[in-house]
Amino acid sequence: MYQSEATIQRALTSVVRQTYRPMEVILVNDGSTDASVSQAESYMASHQEEQLSFQLLDQANGGASKARNTAMRQASGRYIALLDADDEWVPDKIAQQIAILEAQPSIDFLGTTRNGERWTRWFFKKFDRLTDISARLLLYKTFFATPTVIFKRSVLSTVGYFDEQQYHSEDANYWIRICKDHHCVLLNESLVLTGGGKPHIGHSGLSSDIRAMAAGEIKNMALGYRLGIVGRLEYLLLLFYCKMKYFRRILVVKSRKK
Repeated sequence: MYQSEATIQRALTSVVRQTYRPMEVILVNDGSTDASVSQAESYMASHQEEQLSFQLLDQANGGASKARNTAMRQASGRYIALLDADDEWVPDKIAQQIAILEAQPSIDFLGTTRNGERWTRWFFKKFDRLTDISARLLLYKTFFATPTVIFKRSVLSTVGYFDEQQYHSEDANYWIRICKDHHCVLLNESLVLTGGGKPHIGHSGLSSDIRAMAAGEIKNMALGYRLGIVGRLEYLLLLFYCKMKYFRRILVVKSRKK
């Protein structure tokens, strides 16, 4: 939660309304200077009868990665689900994911789509209701948005945490590291509303800085090369592909402003 006075209660409501209740709700205030904390405290006080365990943790502003890491270190449940303060879960989001994870124990990490998206095909990749997503594929496209994912807490012991030195495309960095050695799956159903349905790139928040986003993606491609996910030739192709995406995003944002 950072400068989220206008959205934090809506995000918390989407958690409280889950048909499958979380065992704990850990809220990290990342140095907000607006009324975010008072809004959150007011909401938690008025929902004590919900029999949910709320924790509000304060820290100096350190960015999304540090805030998520703070919460994950505090988590005690078998699974961890992430939610940013300007996003919302549909009521059966967690229930659907838990049902799949319990039915298919080999799955370590499960994301969904968002904002009405549904994938049928991406280039040569065909998508079913449940589709395996590899670390290599994530170097080309980030199919997981942070508030859509849920994963086994045991992943932390092998992969660790978000890179707190990376401020853009930091989520993709983490997913790549997880999916390299874990079974990661996309549930091809839209169960999350992110940013009030705003465009994913170039609108507001961290994704509004297109140049920094591209720099983060380049860093992730170097990570993929360093981890042996791709060889040198494919790495060079990925760098070219990233530049093409950057110029395309500039054109899309400019056309949106006309």
